[in-house]
Amino acid sequence: MAGNLTRDEARERAKLLKVESYEVALDLTEGEERFESVTTVRFSGLVPGSSTFIDLHGAHVRQVTLNGEDLDVSAYDAEKGRFPLPSIAESNELRVDADCSYMRTGEGLHRFVDPVDQGVYLHTQFETADAHRMYACFDQPDLKATFQLTVLAPADWEVVSNAAATNVESLPEQAGRHGTVQAAKRWTFDTTPVMSTYITALVAGPYHKATSEHDGIPLGIYCRASLAEHLDADNIFEVTRQGFDFFHKVFGVRYPFGKYDQLFVPEFNAGAMENAGCVTFLEDYVFRSRVTDALVERRAETILHEMAHMWFGDLVTMRWWDDLWLNESFATYMSVLCQAEATRWGRGAWTTFANVEKAWAYRQDQLPSTHPIAADIPDMQAVEVNFDGITYAKGASVLKQLVAYVGLENFLAGVRDYFADHAWGNTELKDLLDALERTSGRDLSAWSKDWLETAWVNTLRPSFDVEDGRFTRFEVLQEAPADYPTLRSHRIAVGLYSLVDGALTRTKRVELDVVGARTPVAELVGAERPDLVLINDDDLTYAKIRLDDDSLRTLVNGGIAAFTDSLPRALCWSAAWDMTRDGEMPARDYVRLVISGASVVTDLTVLQAILRQARQAVQQYADPAWRAEGLRLLADELRSLLAAAAPGSDHQLAYLHAFAPAATSGEDLDLLAGILDGTSVPEGLTVDADLRWSLVHALVVGGRIDEAGIAAELERDPTATGERSAAQCRAALPTAEAKAAAWERVVGGELANHIARATIGGFQDPHHPELLAPYREKYFAEVGRIYKEWTFDQASSFAVGCFPALLIEEATVRAAEDYLAAEQPPQALRRLILEGADGVRRALRNQEKDAAAS
Repeated sequence: MAGNLTRDEARERAKLLKVESYEVALDLTEGEERFESVTTVRFSGLVPGSSTFIDLHGAHVRQVTLNGEDLDVSAYDAEKGRFPLPSIAESNELRVDADCSYMRTGEGLHRFVDPVDQGVYLHTQFETADAHRMYACFDQPDLKATFQLTVLAPADWEVVSNAAATNVESLPEQAGRHGTVQAAKRWTFDTTPVMSTYITALVAGPYHKATSEHDGIPLGIYCRASLAEHLDADNIFEVTRQGFDFFHKVFGVRYPFGKYDQLFVPEFNAGAMENAGCVTFLEDYVFRSRVTDALVERRAETILHEMAHMWFGDLVTMRWWDDLWLNESFATYMSVLCQAEATRWGRGAWTTFANVEKAWAYRQDQLPSTHPIAADIPDMQAVEVNFDGITYAKGASVLKQLVAYVGLENFLAGVRDYFADHAWGNTELKDLLDALERTSGRDLSAWSKDWLETAWVNTLRPSFDVEDGRFTRFEVLQEAPADYPTLRSHRIAVGLYSLVDGALTRTKRVELDVVGARTPVAELVGAERPDLVLINDDDLTYAKIRLDDDSLRTLVNGGIAAFTDSLPRALCWSAAWDMTRDGEMPARDYVRLVISGASVVTDLTVLQAILRQARQAVQQYADPAWRAEGLRLLADELRSLLAAAAPGSDHQLAYLHAFAPAATSGEDLDLLAGILDGTSVPEGLTVDADLRWSLVHALVVGGRIDEAGIAAELERDPTATGERSAAQCRAALPTAEAKAAAWERVVGGELANHIARATIGGFQDPHHPELLAPYREKYFAEVGRIYKEWTFDQASSFAVGCFPALLIEEATVRAAEDYLAAEQPPQALRRLILEGADGVRRALRNQEKDAAAS
């Protein structure tokens, strides 16, 4: 994020002007550090004679002309990113001629050199407010305009933007303004519909391209040339076609931006970005090695999420970042609905949602930084940390609950009205609620207050009495902590599950509204007590659920393996994990539950989640005295599962990826070494590039591979992914010298974002927390400087990734509290440190709980 625009400043500027159009001309042939950017913007002055400013960050400004008169370029504040505009007229034309800087941090116009073939690749990332790193603009979401782009680029490049290219002109070798001589092409793009600055885009370089068409929409998929052999374009096109068909049907509005390009770009900071007609993705989604179908499913969800944004966010855009959830929550909910209704993953998409998205939401909502879905965002620094589990996953969960409350058809009818009323405009929460109230006939003011305007998550518990094997009383209890006392109205189902012929099968289901602290369920009085009671069956609401003692005993004694349906099993896994995180279930019991049930989990996303959680339970939540035994139990089970897995199956690959980071014994490390060197590869397993790096990392941590071995592996895989993996492995070397070197590389601030993140990931090794002890004090000595001097993505990567979270000691909590009290850091940094300290407190409480259970 280039400048810290405040909400008040944005509102004031919106009162002063109406932006009509931008013409942006870029010259990308002028070297490695800077590029020419000439912007002509036309806008109306709503208060003639008033003064305002245009955004442009870190540029060298040559000339600024407003309505034919040159302005004093010395008035430009490059660090703040603002150029003052005095005395605007009723009708204005502003021309800004500048040199802007390429970025290496994933923000603005990012420049990357492929280590394989030295090809230069560019891509933009402008959300939330980095468009003004590439061109002068009024960089706020409610000042929409049309855009027309012209780009001079090297002759062998592809250039992609929001609109289709209308002309590509080949030019002879010529000297540019800065003396560069080379053959080039001039790309002229069509004028876009009106859109916000943050969804404008440019991608350029020698990209490989695959094309298709669907329902009159030209489709393109791009990736780096060195990844072309790995691009599974057919699968991506298939999901894309399914998405368009589904969204056209349910939204009642055709895709509004002409062509649709999807570009997998290097060193991308996010998972993807919904630039209109020019969607960018993390290029890890081009699978250069074999992956499980769970990752293919996650890629499909991301593809559909970004496609949903073409309507939610791009066609209709929030007025200010307070309503970011209007973009992200809807895109998340609609992407899963589309997966469930229109793709091969079917109902299993909701199982994944329950175990992945909602787990993220529950965790985020219980942090000291929790906030309402409709958040208070006073400035741009505040919104940067709000791209979180509440904005995405809790919001989507609440929408799922709203659908259960008003009915899917009423909900979609309201969405269609919303698009019809507000196409190409900006909205606030009230606009959406008005549309949904009209189609559903329900007053949603109370629902909005409870669900969108308050924070934290309720807990639901079953409470009942039994005589002669039947319920004589059954209630659903709702709890809320004193700091967040709201008791919400929930639409839920209660499911009764009994073991029948060895299968845990639902024998009765009751759907009801839970209101207040106690809700009687008269329909269950007289029902036979089952082996398991599941509150929130079918996952209709957003709430933590608890299992009664007998139901939990059923799961631990093998019932988790006996479910006939994946969703209730996933809900039970989620409940057990949440009880573990809250200290209601000892960590070792959760690990044993995973060991008892992992063999029958067919849903790979759930399997990988519970195995990852079991490892976290051992390494952070269990009594440290039990840690070695816990890792041994987990590794033994995974080794057995690996040996029994079907050759070449996704489960075989998932078990190995889970086994590697749990391997600590000599026998386990010998097995990994044998797979790596080819002497004992399980039947059907292909040890490809990414799997090799997973094995190398585990052997580095285990002390079996040194720096020379890492260098040899990098020579074998001299790609961008190889460079990242090698950086992670070097930082994971279990020596004080390696940790010191990694720390210096990170705090030096010279690493590209992805290399820095990989280095941090290796540095924070849970197997050797003792090596991190010197860096608690160093972290708090550096974090303030880094947050002040680095870009947001760089600084937040350090603030989160290097927080001493693995030093699970009271001294870590005290150090965080002392820092916050003494330094009074910016609110966004304060939030990140509070979250880190809260994680340590939780781990300390859970270790105490686990020790008491020994």
